[in-house]
Amino acid sequence: MADTIESVLNESRVFQPVPAAQLRFSHWHVPSLDVYKALHAKSLADPDTFWADAANHLAWFKPWSRVLDWNPPDAQWFVGGSLNACYNCVDRHVESGHGEDVGLIWEGEPLSRRTAHPATGSHYAPMHELRWLRYRELQQQTARLGNALKAMGVKKGDVVTIYMPMVPELVIAVLACARIGAAHSVIFGGFAPQAIVERVTDAKSRVIITADGGFRRGEIVELKKNVDEACETLATTPTKVTNVIVLQRTGSRIDWRPGRDVWWHDAVEAASADCPCEPMDSEDMLFLLYTSGSTGKPKGILHTTGGYLTFVNLTARLTFNLIPDAGQVFWCTADVGWVTGHSYVIYGVMSNRVPTLLYEGAPNFPANDRFWDIVARHRVTQLYTAPTAIRTFMKWGDDHPAKHNLSTLRVLGTVGEPINPEAWMWYHTHIGGGRCPVVDTYWQTETGGHVVTPLPGATPTKPGSCTLPMLGIDAAVVNEQGEELPPNQGGLFAIRRPWPGMLRGVFGDRDRFVKTYWSRLKDPATGQPFYFAADGARRDQDGYFWVMGRVDDVINVSGHRLGTMEVESALVSHPGVAEAAVVGMPHDLKGTGICAFVTLKPAWLKANARTPDDALKKELAAHVAKEIGPIARPDSVRFAEGLPKTRSGKIMRRLLRDVAAGVEKITQDTTTLEDFSVVAKLRADEE
Repeated sequence: MADTIESVLNESRVFQPVPAAQLRFSHWHVPSLDVYKALHAKSLADPDTFWADAANHLAWFKPWSRVLDWNPPDAQWFVGGSLNACYNCVDRHVESGHGEDVGLIWEGEPLSRRTAHPATGSHYAPMHELRWLRYRELQQQTARLGNALKAMGVKKGDVVTIYMPMVPELVIAVLACARIGAAHSVIFGGFAPQAIVERVTDAKSRVIITADGGFRRGEIVELKKNVDEACETLATTPTKVTNVIVLQRTGSRIDWRPGRDVWWHDAVEAASADCPCEPMDSEDMLFLLYTSGSTGKPKGILHTTGGYLTFVNLTARLTFNLIPDAGQVFWCTADVGWVTGHSYVIYGVMSNRVPTLLYEGAPNFPANDRFWDIVARHRVTQLYTAPTAIRTFMKWGDDHPAKHNLSTLRVLGTVGEPINPEAWMWYHTHIGGGRCPVVDTYWQTETGGHVVTPLPGATPTKPGSCTLPMLGIDAAVVNEQGEELPPNQGGLFAIRRPWPGMLRGVFGDRDRFVKTYWSRLKDPATGQPFYFAADGARRDQDGYFWVMGRVDDVINVSGHRLGTMEVESALVSHPGVAEAAVVGMPHDLKGTGICAFVTLKPAWLKANARTPDDALKKELAAHVAKEIGPIARPDSVRFAEGLPKTRSGKIMRRLLRDVAAGVEKITQDTTTLEDFSVVAKLRADEE
């Protein structure tokens, strides 16, 4: 690889773990850095014992005969064992005497009434849509829906597509599929009909579970309408949808297809609540989750039952210090349509018997403090959200969280992309009150759960670093030859050994699975393939990982490789910048130049009597040069009201590369783009 800037940001802040009692924990699962180091070393020296111990936190119908069969790149975990994911998240809690414990807390977006305050006049006096679902009710509802699906011909091994808003029935649908041995394929409710067509066709689904609509910023998202349009296209293909189960959520008018469509309440109420959990082989498919790329059709990432559930149970417990019966309320703000929602809204949290909170709507409806209002009212103890959301909260101002009592919070988590240090500090200071550990988690749809993350009672944290590998994970920064690189040298992030949560394939496409994840990097001594995450990273002198972004987001400037994450972090460290995205652009002299798209803080502009002009562009470019070095100075700075993002909040830098390069027509996959008008505005912004 070409030269890489060795010490990029001058980030020297370190935050030590605090005693468990100070955060009202009875204990830390991993109480010190020394304990972590000993456990991690042991997990790599004797992985069979380590992973067997982790798997024993679950209930198995039949024990396994071998922990692992590894025939690279194929792994079979807990060979011969059988279990059921729904049983582990619901039924075993009922059977152990916790049936009346709350397993799921739900809040809908709409506020159901408006009243007049005697002093201030008309305002929202919220009567929130709330539901508390106990494990016994979840058991009954998943059983009834499971039987309804069976009556429609759904068998073990079939794939059921789920396209729903963030309501309790979405969780019930996921678990009902797991209960009867059908795999679920959840499609995020913001996707358009063509995305549904692609995913249903690939999965060969015959049944779709949806709703008449969902609420988002006070508007109704017409889910059933999108399903109808998709089904019209599918009717001309071999994948004809035979049944659509429709939840009545909004009461909005919908078209009805007799013989195909059935109301959720009719199907469930008519079904028996007697539906034993299907014993599933450890390697039976639990779910498909489709990820989009810049080219080609979406990839159906395949996860199996025993390994995945073992991994998310372990990582949820350790990363967030989950303890049953300790008054905890866990809130992951991700949609269940993404892997974060699968792992850390449902399976990882519910299998640990800690209440999980589900919120339907947007963070700024009816006001910009909705998240903090939810945290305060539900006494949330662990909060898990995205850096993009945190930067948005920063832009909205400090006064919104300051209006609410956030003292119940104990652990803060970030997920989805690397977090820049200034956003990390804002989160730590204004949301965590300077007392809560921040766990900056690194992982992917393909890894199933956290592969690099702080453990809150053990790991000293550094803003911007995801720190150290999860127990059992052999992670490294290597060169193209698979050789581990020395500290502070940028390279390729690789995992050198199998782990239970790893994907088992790309559904129906063996070649894509091997080529995408297992063909680029190999062990130089044995020739065995490494899992390559397509991310660039460096590891500092303390062994901490700093993710530099996707390999195609690393910019080669005059032979120097710069991570977009680190240039963006330098920009956001300027007090006037709310968010930044950096991409490469054609440059006559350098080959590739740096183009920075910057969203400014309106309050800072007003307070400092500044305008988004050429002088400010030069100031920002100089700020980057000061923070990193002259080689990182942006060649172009462009101001943007918003940045193109996926519906999960990730910045779509590949679209920004087209904008920066002046590409006239965008031909890339934009099915995950939240608002295409953002791209149009950027293209119209002539410098």
